[in-house]
This record gives sequence, structure tokens and C-alpha cells, in this order.
Amino acid sequence: MDFVSIRVITDDVARLVGFYERATGVQATWATEDFAELRTTSATLAIGSTRTVPLFAPGAARPADNHTVIIEFLVDDVDGVHQNLAGFVEEFVNSPTTMPWGNRSLLLRDPDGNLVNFFTPVTPAAIEKFAH
Repeated sequence: MDFVSIRVITDDVARLVGFYERATGVQATWATEDFAELRTTSATLAIGSTRTVPLFAPGAARPADNHTVIIEFLVDDVDGVHQNLAGFVEEFVNSPTTMPWGNRSLLLRDPDGNLVNFFTPVTPAAIEKFAH
């Protein structure tokens, strides 16, 4: 089995896609006006409209209501990401901080309030964990 994507449901697909394109530098691929994907080498961030939810099960997902999942992106320079997003991101949860497990992390919220973590491994153990 492979973990391939996470899907975020939103009332405004274009707004959320625009945010993630700017924040990640990854260009989205649009399937319809209700669904787009940002593909990286290891996983895909899918963004779907609330109009797609009934295709699975009515009421199964609600937009802007996530309080448990953190969307994470491995980046080369988290401090550079912070500088690039200053003035664009409305809510930084923290500035770049080195965590006890060896990653330097920048936590922010996307326009729907989802928690997003950009991180760079900085200790030898963390760097080894994410070596390709």
C-alpha cells in the first residue's frame, strides 16, 4: 500500500489552490472547477469543492472545520519560506522553531484555517531520516 494524497474540502477551490501554489511553488493541475491537485515527488495535495462531497456521502466532510490534521511540506530552507510568505500568509502560528525531534518548523494556517507545517531537518538524525 502507498499513501498518495490528502484531500482538503473547501467552499472556494480557486482561493485555496492559489494559496498553496504561492506557498509551495507547485503548479496545480485542474480536473474540473471543483477539483485540483498539487503533485510533489512524494504525495499529492488534492483540493475539492464542497460540491464533490455528496459523490462520496452527503455530509461526510465539512470545509474549514479541521482541528486534527497538519498538512506538512519538507523544504530545503524553512527560514527562507518564512521570509517569502511574510506579508502573504495571514496567520503564522509560530515562526521557524527547532523542534526536539530535529526539524526546524514553521506553522501557519491556510485561508480555511487548516494547519500547515513547513519543515527542514537540521539535526544529523533528522537529516538522515529524510535523506533520499
